[in-house]
Amino acid sequence: MNYIGIDVINIPDGPRASARMSALSLAVQFQREVGIETVLHYVCRDRNVIGMQSDLLGAYALGIKNILAITGDPPKLGNYPDATGVFDVDAIGLVNILNRLNHGLDIAGNPIGKPTGFYIGVGANPGAINLDEEIRRLDWKVEAGAEYIVTQPVFDLKVFETFIKRIEHIKLPLIAGIWPLTSLRNAEFMNNEIPGCSVPDSIMKRLEKVQDNKEESLAEGVIIAREILQSILPFIKGVQISTPFGKVQGVIDVLEDIKES
Repeated sequence: MNYIGIDVINIPDGPRASARMSALSLAVQFQREVGIETVLHYVCRDRNVIGMQSDLLGAYALGIKNILAITGDPPKLGNYPDATGVFDVDAIGLVNILNRLNHGLDIAGNPIGKPTGFYIGVGANPGAINLDEEIRRLDWKVEAGAEYIVTQPVFDLKVFETFIKRIEHIKLPLIAGIWPLTSLRNAEFMNNEIPGCSVPDSIMKRLEKVQDNKEESLAEGVIIAREILQSILPFIKGVQISTPFGKVQGVIDVLEDIKES
């Protein structure tokens, strides 16, 4: 089933080290009750490798086919800074686990019976402070068995173009992150609090002009998202559009514009 060009719904797994409903539970509910496929984000922070394998086998049995392998934010970033972060493996190790399960083996090389059939995705940050290290880790993820790449939100086209040139050797589908900004304050938060996220001054100035009008700020954020998406379309195979503060209408507006064009 397809909703206004939406093929799948992303289900984050405790972003910013927050406690939310089980991402796996929510993904299963979406697929069963709404009838749309999901991409389950799966983080390494909260589980050891035994629990990971159990979760993933259970997820596949429940119909989850798409996994985005994420290392996960450390607990100190969230509301529970004293919580224990497990991190038996990072995203690279998680991709290895998923790849082994797809070949009918557990992490120790023991047969599991019928192989899983996960479609394995990984994240990448075009604006990473240390881009060399980011590309190096991305290469390892690809070597481990990644099958598609999803980026952090793109705001700075020059940064994105540099990233594209650096990954020309990687022949995997690239899904770009798009974040419809809701206000100047939202842009400032993204710029100052999200590592590697860079909102250009030109966008800041546009949002500053409408900062006193909530509706105009939302509309300007959608326009900016459209412009960014139109500019990067030749380089990507898909787009992940976020819904900041639950502003779902912004996603629909961006997709309607692309559909019409």
